[in-house]
Amino acid sequence: MKKTSSLKTLKKRSKTCQVVKRRGAVFVIDKENPRNKARQG
Repeated sequence: MKKTSSLKTLKKRSKTCQVVKRRGAVFVIDKENPRNKARQG
């Protein structure tokens, strides 16, 4: 899982990417391509 300062660019990587807020952190999850997982905060 990548840690990044900006998730806006990661969200555009594929159409299946979703931005989710959990426990005060922002995550990018992608069921089809788990390599796109990222976290901020």
